[in-house]
Amino acid sequence: MYAKEALSKDILNIELFRSTVNSQQSTVNRQQSANIMTTSQQKTQIHRNVFKNGIVVLVTENPAADIIATRIFVRAGSCYEKREKAGLAHLLSTVMTKGCEGLSSLEIAERVESIGASLSTDTATDYFLLSLKTVTSDFAEILEVAARILRFPTFPQVEIELEKRIALQDIRSQQEQPFALAFDQLRRAMYKEHPYSLSALGDESTMSSITREDLVEYHQTYFRPDNIVISIAGRITPSDAIAQLEEVFGDWQTSAEALPKLYIPSPSVEPQKLLKPQQTQQSIVMLGYLATEVNSPDYAALKLLSTYLGNGLSSRLFVELREKRGLAYEVSAFYPTRLYSASFIVYMGTAPENTSIALSGLRNEVDLLHNIPLSEDALQTAKNKILGQYALGKQTNAQIAQIYGWYEILGLGIEFDIDFQEQIAAVTATDAMSAAYQYLREPYVSLVGQEEAINSAIAVS
Repeated sequence: MYAKEALSKDILNIELFRSTVNSQQSTVNRQQSANIMTTSQQKTQIHRNVFKNGIVVLVTENPAADIIATRIFVRAGSCYEKREKAGLAHLLSTVMTKGCEGLSSLEIAERVESIGASLSTDTATDYFLLSLKTVTSDFAEILEVAARILRFPTFPQVEIELEKRIALQDIRSQQEQPFALAFDQLRRAMYKEHPYSLSALGDESTMSSITREDLVEYHQTYFRPDNIVISIAGRITPSDAIAQLEEVFGDWQTSAEALPKLYIPSPSVEPQKLLKPQQTQQSIVMLGYLATEVNSPDYAALKLLSTYLGNGLSSRLFVELREKRGLAYEVSAFYPTRLYSASFIVYMGTAPENTSIALSGLRNEVDLLHNIPLSEDALQTAKNKILGQYALGKQTNAQIAQIYGWYEILGLGIEFDIDFQEQIAAVTATDAMSAAYQYLREPYVSLVGQEEAINSAIAVS
């Protein structure tokens, strides 16, 4: 479903990997130590360089496969849009590859596909991303194309109109998806005037209002060398990578003007009950809690609680509400990594007649977290799961380039690779219970489904 695909894109990275859980305590400890040791060894291979124009370059030499993956991050995600132009960063990402100085959309596609490479653009809340992957011998050629796209996009009007129509179709499609509706009304209530309140696509009004001049202005404002991180992983030496990057980016001059300051209001917690009647075959029951950002001391504890609650077939919500009680078509929890105040979400898809009991069941499972400490076995299992998933998320050159560039663009630095694992390993049952007590007590409630079912659920909640 489109809504789930959009949400997966929004959450990204660590949250997306799955692994089996080893229940033996001694094996758990050995695996955690091995994971951290492996990461320490990888860290010594990461070379960080800052060009004179401000571009930050990270190179991880990995000769295991004849592949080079590159991630070019720009601090230019949907957070940087004006509210009345919501969806601008998404539209820019879809149009950038449709024409650049000296190359049409078709010529770009032919240059990339003729050598079997991949090149794509994307946007998230906190950054813009250009991704490319190729065999080592073709790296210089595809890098030159990527640099032209990044620096000199032409934004053809015909392509803008086409991509706007596609975006509008996607927006309308989301309005028919119960999950997307529940998440959207929850997000708007929780964040209000904060940029996180808006979908990356914006809405029909904002998307329709975006012009070519808006795209040009946004690009000229944020696409500048002192606002960029380039992360490379693969069969290339740091010296060769830097030399090739210097050739295509070294003459890029930064602007004398300061970057605009973002307006990021601090959202206040004002729990609400939100209903969206829709004639569907299931109810979506969603609870949202305003949590904290990635650089908070409580981040690791909340990440661990999210994993314990809703990550995989052995998670608490899946076992208790689906397997034992048969309430859920689907049930999960997520806590996305965000530069600013993140949200902690639990949700369930259930039969309309089970809406009330599903809401009560979800609420009770979250409430247990701040009333009863996790057992040592449950805590250790969650740690093992999240650290195992984290290790699996750094197997390919693309994953390596992604994660280090991501940390750098968020301002965490490559050291966060080790810090995160150590923070997870150090979380105690008391830490987890304290974090749950601070952030997970009073939820926003979002229900989508048949009117009678959701009204009855709210009446008895």
